[in-house]
Amino acid sequence: MKPSLFFQALSVAVAISTAAFAADEYNVGNGLTLNGNPLGMHGVDPISMFDSNAPSQGDAVYTSTHDGVDYYFASVEAQQTFEVDPQKYLPQFGGFCAFGVYVGKKLDGDVRYADIVEGKLYLFVNAAILEKYREDPQAVIAGANAKWPEIMNSSVGAL
Repeated sequence: MKPSLFFQALSVAVAISTAAFAADEYNVGNGLTLNGNPLGMHGVDPISMFDSNAPSQGDAVYTSTHDGVDYYFASVEAQQTFEVDPQKYLPQFGGFCAFGVYVGKKLDGDVRYADIVEGKLYLFVNAAILEKYREDPQAVIAGANAKWPEIMNSSVGAL
């Protein structure tokens, strides 16, 4: 194999392995963005979860990468806000459903079913689970925080 082909193949392998690792810890889409990374929050602007009444769809023009995952933003201002402190705006548990994590599963987190507690964003799989969470949110959050380290690196299918 020619050296240039070798390095091209190596870079593709590294990009794919990074995406595979991110898929375990983050709730991402099945495909990759133009950057070769998985897309977080289904393309919804994380800043909009804090700054508006409804989530805003992001635009690939305003993309930031954090920990191997791409996030889209509705504006350059939102992108810049995120880049100052990404952890402040990212959903807890990698964007997986907080109640799912509480019971040891990685369920899809849906931005339509969300709660912000003490400045932290929690996503839920559907309206019924969000209502179940609301019966005792502090217990669910505490339980999910305790469970997350055990399942964080586990694949969805392994749980």
